[in-house]
Amino acid sequence: MNWNEIYDKIDKKLMAECSRHSGKIPYIAKNGIYNDMLKDDPSFWTNGFWAGLLWQMYHASKKEGYRNTAEESDRYLAKALENFMGLHHDVGFQYLLSSGANYRLTGNEKARTQALHAATVLAGRFNPTGNFIRAWNRKKGNDAIDVTGWLIIDCLMNLPLLYFASQEYGDPRFSQIAMLHTDTALRVLQRPDGSCNHIAGLDPATGELLETPGGQGYTDGSSWSRGQAWAIYGFALAFRHTKKQEYLDAAKRTAHYFLANVALTGYLSLSDFRAPKEPVYWDLSASTCAACGLLELSELVCGYEKELYRCHAERILAAVTEHCDFDPETDGMVQNCTVTYGHLEDTHASVIYADYFYTEAVLRLLNKSFLIW
Repeated sequence: MNWNEIYDKIDKKLMAECSRHSGKIPYIAKNGIYNDMLKDDPSFWTNGFWAGLLWQMYHASKKEGYRNTAEESDRYLAKALENFMGLHHDVGFQYLLSSGANYRLTGNEKARTQALHAATVLAGRFNPTGNFIRAWNRKKGNDAIDVTGWLIIDCLMNLPLLYFASQEYGDPRFSQIAMLHTDTALRVLQRPDGSCNHIAGLDPATGELLETPGGQGYTDGSSWSRGQAWAIYGFALAFRHTKKQEYLDAAKRTAHYFLANVALTGYLSLSDFRAPKEPVYWDLSASTCAACGLLELSELVCGYEKELYRCHAERILAAVTEHCDFDPETDGMVQNCTVTYGHLEDTHASVIYADYFYTEAVLRLLNKSFLIW
């Protein structure tokens, strides 16, 4: 695969999307047209990926069009931070990829403040008895599930915002919270075979493990593939920031589990690795995120292990590339992504975070990436 040619295709497509989506925050493309989360839900968890994608391309290309649109998106996200009530554990996705990247690449002090503000929101969700960061907010209604004691595998990818805050403030409190949460995730979310639960429900008053719901996967005890990808990359990043060997070992366990499964399906990820054979639901967003995690691992391990992870990452990306739409006239690049198993309205669509991770991975292969995490 000629990754320089792929980069050129990505660049042409994203520049066209920049022109079409000024004043918007894209999320999901159906029939080649993005929706606008600025209008639909300004606090939505994916709203930082558009800016993150643009900042990655600005770093690689130095094209001002990417920077201008990314800065515009950053200003829109400021309103969600002011409103506060819609925010939860995903503020890392929202503000490290946008404001944090903005500050690191341009020195914008307002963006730095915005990222640090988001970090305090994330730290404020920490439960000191259970040593975890609470996921989500309680939904309204009499039949709403009480999620006060829930933590989820996704949160590992939000923790770099706390490491960023510790570095900027010179204050270890934020990184300590991140490590305590990671320790709990390792204990209650990762299984002995390397697979991971999506959700763990703890008693918020005692920290006792009560349940492990299936979440966005097929059912309780199944293996939601994007959750496995979050674990690979999340634990690897935790090792990068802390140098705690148990985090690297955890990332490798889930990586080996993930690779054993995608090797059976041509390096393309099913939505859940423990689900019925029919119907077939793919989720290539899991593939792209896992590829980034594998490339991260290749930089963290020693000696002859490096090539193992890089080689498999390239195989995954080559397989995903065959399912990409590089047409500048349509929205969305990576196809066949599934948000939640069995939810047909968001099955086999194109989602912004898949395009983000695909682009980051290609840039990593070309040594053009920016370590946004």
